[in-house]
Order: sequence, then structure tokens, then C-alpha cells
Amino acid sequence: MQLSISRYNPELDAKPYMQDYTIEIGATDHMLLDVLIRLKQQDNTLTLRKSCREGVCGSDAMNINGSNGLACVTRLKALKQPVVIRPLPGFSIIRDLVVDMTNFFKQYHSISPYLINAEPPPEKERLQSPLDRDRLNGAYECILCACCSSQCPSYWWNPEKFVGPAGLIQAYRFIADSRDRATAQRLDDLAGAYRLFRCRTIMNCSEVCPKGLEPSHAIEKIRLRMLDVQIDGKLPTHSTSSIKPDESA
Repeated sequence: MQLSISRYNPELDAKPYMQDYTIEIGATDHMLLDVLIRLKQQDNTLTLRKSCREGVCGSDAMNINGSNGLACVTRLKALKQPVVIRPLPGFSIIRDLVVDMTNFFKQYHSISPYLINAEPPPEKERLQSPLDRDRLNGAYECILCACCSSQCPSYWWNPEKFVGPAGLIQAYRFIADSRDRATAQRLDDLAGAYRLFRCRTIMNCSEVCPKGLEPSHAIEKIRLRMLDVQIDGKLPTHSTSSIKPDESA
């Protein structure tokens, strides 16, 4: 197999460059990450992130033949050679395929990614009906790999201000949660020009999500929720809102 991989060591290189490799595909090599691990055994200067190898942790996100994805779930048979591998676009490069995720997680934490409920806690737990639980499908599965945000031109242009599709699908996940009591606060926080409305519905995010999620749909649902508030002057209840389980993001 032929690969062309972006290399960059800030201590040695003025800028990134592409290095070509040729490696035999082993009998147990099925995913791109399998090949990259063996390649690193041959060239221990090659730097990349990896962990679960099962598409769960999101740490091995990279740009593969021009599209973001997870190396651990990218099948070798589906790749056109030479396989061109670069770090996620729109992020500062630390080394080779490793990028600085600091700002990405800063934007993620800015949406308060946890339940907010000041009501006295019940004796056991805060319950949900099956219908309320179904509203979270298509949003809670996000693994924060950053494939979507780093494929988004709006995020490239305003990484310090725009929440990005990963942050917004997480915001929707808590807005849609019947146990949360901070919907007004969350909507108000997202109303700025560089928050929710910096999204230009380019749809790159939905195309590259390795979990098959639709951040663009979640963003549209938050906009509809805001519209409900502007028209009615109050927050709709979960039973009457525009968020429906059969339209889950």
C-alpha cells in the first residue's frame, strides 16, 4: 500500500511536508489504523493519536484522502491509493497528525455540557418517559472527535468565536433533555452572531460524522426552538415543542 503522510516537527521543520511510504498489507490489516500502527513500528518518529481502535474515543481523527474520518473505522478496501493523510484542517499542528484541541474543547465547555436543574433532587433519580428519552437519539452519541468542526469553513474562519457543529449538537442534546431546566439560559447564550447563527448550513459536518449524526439538523432544531420563543414569548414545553423524537438529529 502506498501512503503519503503529512509530517511536521516544530523543532526541526519550518512547515509541514508530505512523506511517502510503501508498506505491505498484513493478513490482519483491515482498517487504516492497523497500517499506521505497523508503520509507526517501522518509523517511530511518526506521531499520531490513537486509543480504543473501535470508533468510540475519537482520538484518531484525521483527514483521509481529503475527507475527515477515524482511521480505526476506515476500511483499507475503500481507499484510493496513494492514501493521502493529513492532520485535521483548521487546527494548529502540534506534530505530524496530532493537532491542538484546546480551542475545540473550550468551545465545547462553553455550552455547559451537563444537566442544569436546581430543583430538589428526587429520592432516586430524575426519570424520563420513553418519548422524552427518544428525543436525545442522534445527539448524545457524539464522541467529540472534531471531524465535523474541522470540516466546517465557518469554524475555520472564526475558531475563537464560533461554537462549531460539535458544540452545537451537544447544546441541542441538553436543550432537548426533559430533565434540564436551563433552556432559556442555553438559548440566550447561543443567540449571538458568532454562536448559533454563524452556521451557514454548508452541511460538511453531516457528511463526515463517523457516527452518522446530523449536526446540521440539530442546529436547525435549536433555531426552531428560538423561533418558538420569539413568536410565543415563552418557552414551549417538551410535549408541544418543535423537537420531536422522529426528527432526532
